[in-house]
Amino acid sequence: MEKINSEWVCCPVCGNKTRDKIRKDTVLVHYPLYCPKCKRETLINAKNLHITVIKEPDA
Repeated sequence: MEKINSEWVCCPVCGNKTRDKIRKDTVLVHYPLYCPKCKRETLINAKNLHITVIKEPDA
């Protein structure tokens, strides 16, 4: 049985670990990532352990 690697998702604002983990086969689209330290929510996409931040247009 093969061990599947997983990584903690880091906050794009402060750089600390969040409460979420992703694996290599995880795909997230427009995921609201919440950071318990800086108390901010950021929209992200994740695929193949690569995370991109979605810039929200100003209202």
